Amino acid sequence: MRKPTLHYRKAFVPYGVGMTTRRDLLASVTSAALVFPTRGWAAGTPRITHFDVRRSEDRGTGMRDWLYSRHTFSFAGYRDPAHMGFRSLRVINEDVVAGGRGFSLHPHRDMEILTYVLSGGLRHKDTLGNEGVIRPGLIQHMSAGTGIRHSEFNAAAKTDVHFLQIWLLPNRAGGAPKYDERKVPTAENQGQLTLLASGDPKADAITIHQDAHVYGSQLRKGQVLTHEAQPGRGTWIQVAEGSVELNGQRFIAGDGASTEQAGLLDIKALEPSNVVLFDLG
Repeated sequence: MRKPTLHYRKAFVPYGVGMTTRRDLLASVTSAALVFPTRGWAAGTPRITHFDVRRSEDRGTGMRDWLYSRHTFSFAGYRDPAHMGFRSLRVINEDVVAGGRGFSLHPHRDMEILTYVLSGGLRHKDTLGNEGVIRPGLIQHMSAGTGIRHSEFNAAAKTDVHFLQIWLLPNRAGGAPKYDERKVPTAENQGQLTLLASGDPKADAITIHQDAHVYGSQLRKGQVLTHEAQPGRGTWIQVAEGSVELNGQRFIAGDGASTEQAGLLDIKALEPSNVVLFDLG
């Protein structure tokens, strides 16, 4: 297995697929604060000046002979009371799985699960009868509801698959499990925020059981897009690939930043980049 382009701390912790406890879900979230300089006004709306930053190298680590994983929030064997999630956003795992290996059949319930493949192919099979390979260009969604079991394996025998797995807490327990897919940003719509998943069933996106909007964007070097965060909502930005400036501050692949402020957020690509933005109620 090739060495992945991820950042690792020196100490590794055991990795396993674990169920989230109610105590975990209710734990408070804190992180180191970073204040950015104000860069002026646009159309009467102030720019966001404060973010909490989660650097790539500070994430938790999971490792097997076939898996490299980084955990933005506490997950499985990695426990950090200061990083239990952000609003309804509970998990952002960045995984690299070796050829022919993967996660055998395991259960989930009461969770909205999004899988975003960055390179390679991930073979999925579940107890609802869904089976196929998720590749770059698609995002996969499972609403676990009352319970679902699935497996995930690298579809290739010799090359790695690299993907993000994202969990959001649902706004209600129970409900029938379901499966869905949606196209993600491509070269045809670079430089835009594309709505991938939303709690608004009227939106042109995967419907999830949560007051949340999940956007994706691929950016060419030098491209800039702007997001306006609304009062009373939280925003999390995850850099999946490349490097960007968020209101003038540099972030690299694996970095995340959150804010509770309303206002404008500029995302400028310093190189070809891929970002995921969460607008959370």
